[in-house]
Amino acid sequence: MISLTDFLIVSAVLFCVGLYMIVSKQNAIQILIGIELMLNAAILNLVAFGKYDRLNNGGQMFALFAIVLAAATTAVALAIILNVYKQYKTIDPGKVDKLGD
Repeated sequence: MISLTDFLIVSAVLFCVGLYMIVSKQNAIQILIGIELMLNAAILNLVAFGKYDRLNNGGQMFALFAIVLAAATTAVALAIILNVYKQYKTIDPGKVDKLGD
């Protein structure tokens, strides 16, 4: 039987990997993937706590809304990254130093 501690350990590892990807910030796609990993860690926590709470399904419902929000955020972020690449020919956040021409 998988315990709540196992879920929390996996979630903490996912969160730390996502945080490392954001801090190392080599390119914008890597930062976006790091944010998604951190969101998935939070969603895993919600589902795990919802599983062990026998009274209601609040954790699962909130996780469902978080997944929809994460999908919408990813679509907007990818559109922004594509526009930045079109203008600057790079997705390295360190090389994009001005907003307009």
